[in-house]
Amino acid sequence: MRLAFMGTPVFAAHALAALIAAGHEIVAVYAQPARPAGRGQKPQPSPVESLARKHGLPVFTPVSLKFSDEQAAFAALNLDAAVVAAYGLILPRAILDAPKRGCFNIHGSLLPRWRGAAPIQRAILAGDGETGITIMQMEAGLDTGPMLLKEALPITAETTGGSLHDDLAAMGARLMVQYLDNPDAYPPEVQPAEGVTYAAKIDKAELKLDWSLPAGHLDRVIRCFAPRPGAWTEINGERVKVLAAELVAGSGAPGTILDAALAVATGEGALRLTRLQRPGKGQVLADDLLRGWAVPAGTRLS
Repeated sequence: MRLAFMGTPVFAAHALAALIAAGHEIVAVYAQPARPAGRGQKPQPSPVESLARKHGLPVFTPVSLKFSDEQAAFAALNLDAAVVAAYGLILPRAILDAPKRGCFNIHGSLLPRWRGAAPIQRAILAGDGETGITIMQMEAGLDTGPMLLKEALPITAETTGGSLHDDLAAMGARLMVQYLDNPDAYPPEVQPAEGVTYAAKIDKAELKLDWSLPAGHLDRVIRCFAPRPGAWTEINGERVKVLAAELVAGSGAPGTILDAALAVATGEGALRLTRLQRPGKGQVLADDLLRGWAVPAGTRLS
């Protein structure tokens, strides 16, 4: 097919790589503009832009698609379809209607559950037993379009935000290629009205561990944000990332260290912190952290 690809982060780059390998004619790649990053805060191209330029594909980075000149340029591409994955810009009706077959989205949940910005994280935080990928036909509503292809993936007690992101990125890339190989084999299915939930964008305040909450919930918070951006707590006056933990028996005032191996009392039960990262340092196992840093039983975390 003659395609445009629209995406920005690593999740989307998996799909672009798969479409290139499948031999589709990708005549344009749209991505968010370069953003400041790194120590020098110099503008850095997104993973999708970097991959597209590596393959010699035309790249466009508009700040918006609501202007008529951008819409006319998109229509002039004479596309069979556009593939969208974590692009980050709203697609106006003129963009959605321009390709012959329309615009297809790779969405990281089993719709209609977790429409919106952060489906991967919300599925873990909610304690869902599974999630997956939905290939959908895009329309003006927020992830409301007809479903074309779905596949489920279990969420286990070991699943992290990072591992689930990578698994879903690979799955989404594979399913998108599968759909485009024979789109007529997958008739559209209207999303049911029941079971709709919304995956709100993650707020930075959610990264701070609230020790008054149950241990099971805090375990999901830690796994959800590992390895990046990382849930955190304050230990000995330092903001320390907690990247892994395990449920253990114990009780006490929430936020209190219960033993010499970093078991922490919560609002219900206890968590043992097993992998942490102090500011400006690499992540380490708890045993290594405690060799050079005194965090005795009775210490209160905040």
